[in-house]
Amino acid sequence: MRMSMRKFFLKVWYALDPLYSALIRLQPLVPASQEDIVFRTRLTKFNGKNVLLSDGTEIHKNDILLKIHLYNIKLLYNHSHIKNDLVKGKMMYKKVRNSMPDLADFIKNHPKESEIKGIIGITTINNGFHLLGFESKYPSNKLYAYFKKVFQMPIYLLSGSNISMAEFKNRKTAYLLMSKEQLYKKYAKKMATD
Repeated sequence: MRMSMRKFFLKVWYALDPLYSALIRLQPLVPASQEDIVFRTRLTKFNGKNVLLSDGTEIHKNDILLKIHLYNIKLLYNHSHIKNDLVKGKMMYKKVRNSMPDLADFIKNHPKESEIKGIIGITTINNGFHLLGFESKYPSNKLYAYFKKVFQMPIYLLSGSNISMAEFKNRKTAYLLMSKEQLYKKYAKKMATD
């Protein structure tokens, strides 16, 4: 995709994003005045099949999870000047890693903290997330997985310079899950002073 066209689509997406956020009830993890917002969140009820995580946490249908969404348009827009995909990927990874303690604090101070079992996201990125402490599980509903993959195609098309539809086709849609306890254990630095 040519750079000028990519910039145009990023600007359109950036302009429409507040409407999208309102429609699916996303809240930024930190106040909007802060520059490094990486996550937007909302509470959700788990609708998949029962999941057993590696730390023994069982997630059942209707358990409350904090759904996390990467603030993709902001990340892409703010890093659009970086031409090297590897450098861009490393910078985004670092931003996500550095925001994980804020995510832990957010849950720790949430009014429904005792009810929240963990965090969940959905992605077609099939590597790197294990380093952050996430576990991947594949949705049992194939139609849902396909819909989510199609929905994430614009992110893929706008995120890199080396676009390969064959490579994207081979990606799998996956849930990223982490129990609340694992999140606290791995990212509780800020809470140590509480």
